[in-house]
Amino acid sequence: MTVIKQEDLITSVADALQYISYYHPVDFINAVNTAYEKEESKPAKDAMAQILINSRMCAEGHRPICQDTGIVTVFIKLGMDVKWEAKLSVNEMINEGVRRAYNHPDNKLRASIMADPAGTRKNTGDNTPAVIHTEIVKGSTIDVQIAAKGGGSEAKSKFVMLNPSDDIIDWVVKTVPTMGAGWCPPGMLGIGIGGTAEKAMILAKSALMEPIDIHKLKERGAKTTIEKLRLEIYEQVNALGIGAQGLGGLTTVLDVKIKDYPTHAANKPVAMIPNCAATRHAHFLLDGAGPAFQKTPNLDEWPKIAWDVGPSAKRINLDTITPDQIKNWKTGETLLLSGKMLTGRDVAHRRIQEIIKKGEPMPNGVNFKNRFIYYVGPVDPVGNEVVGPAGPTTATRMDKFTELMLSKTGLIGMIGKAERGPATIDAIKKYKAVYLMAVGGAAYLVSKAITHAEVIAFPELGMEAIHEFEVKDMPVTVAVDSNGNAVHKDGPKKWQKIIQQTS
Repeated sequence: MTVIKQEDLITSVADALQYISYYHPVDFINAVNTAYEKEESKPAKDAMAQILINSRMCAEGHRPICQDTGIVTVFIKLGMDVKWEAKLSVNEMINEGVRRAYNHPDNKLRASIMADPAGTRKNTGDNTPAVIHTEIVKGSTIDVQIAAKGGGSEAKSKFVMLNPSDDIIDWVVKTVPTMGAGWCPPGMLGIGIGGTAEKAMILAKSALMEPIDIHKLKERGAKTTIEKLRLEIYEQVNALGIGAQGLGGLTTVLDVKIKDYPTHAANKPVAMIPNCAATRHAHFLLDGAGPAFQKTPNLDEWPKIAWDVGPSAKRINLDTITPDQIKNWKTGETLLLSGKMLTGRDVAHRRIQEIIKKGEPMPNGVNFKNRFIYYVGPVDPVGNEVVGPAGPTTATRMDKFTELMLSKTGLIGMIGKAERGPATIDAIKKYKAVYLMAVGGAAYLVSKAITHAEVIAFPELGMEAIHEFEVKDMPVTVAVDSNGNAVHKDGPKKWQKIIQQTS
């Protein structure tokens, strides 16, 4: 009988979570690099270059790939013949491993988990509890698959209860464009088919733990119904022209993973969950020989890419910018920002909304007149860092506040990731503002452009506090210009036509 010690599971979980915070799976890196090499859309190619450069920097520096270090999801298979030498329950051991990983002094990870989700939404402070799926199986080992899933991609999860005669491919191809770019493509689609509603969702999440192998499948050809579905969905989704970061291009998904389960004769439940450019998962096995440690990958497998913004990039001084200057910016242009900007996410925007409604003055140091706001919740710095990884969060969550911010504060620009909604684009056009896009999945790279950072309002909000950043040559793309033109609308339309014409 195998004896598993409490510390073995705790240590193994903590090691895996630290590992995946800064090492992409090698299969993912290879897939992105393949997509990068064949990409013909310059904005999409630039975005993938930043993702690949960021990945190498994180692997070398042991810092998070993305500022959103995820909600921990665990699939654990417990052998029936295992005996425990432990005082904690299995869930308690896993959560202790999460706690240690996220509070590691050399690479502290951002705590993003909110207790009382329908009420106070108070941060638990250590990213616990994890979401744990346990299966009791035959054998004398413990098999663990563990992931750290970002909130932006998780927010785009979809579920439908189709009729048995409905076409799954049609639903997927119709649904993916409604997900926007907040899931930070290119990534993977996990699809669960069958069972019940909750079983389909678990299947979809579990499918994302599998390695990328779509090109091998294409070479040998599909042999099963599921393999045929994978190939067809892969081809049709990429033919949509959504592209990296939703900017328009040849590659939207790197692979499509599908798991199925028998279902009721009257039902066809289908779940779809995307994985983002910060794909993070690992696997380990405990057999009684002690903790399992992840093997350090060979960094020679990471492509050495030098990203050059090119002579067309405009250098912008945020400290002297005026509304007249931004009128000349066009969608798709690359800008290099220098100077000071403010930050703010959902909770900070809600606080500002309350202040405006009450007619009260803004906190000291918070003045949005002719300034830009960056939608970000950075990781805490370590060592001599100015700030930890600080990539953009999904901008659409701030859409409900945009009209107010532009009309009442003098704000002229916003920086985030993904598209903006129609009402927000109308407001941007009305007030002659702009929306700029930073690359989701390049958080450590972005942080290197930040030369100074300090909290200036709402410090009790932690990563949701308002910071003032000073930046030097921070790369962004004009996503919505002052005339209401939007790259996330025009780019995919353009590339969908190009793909159709060449196929």
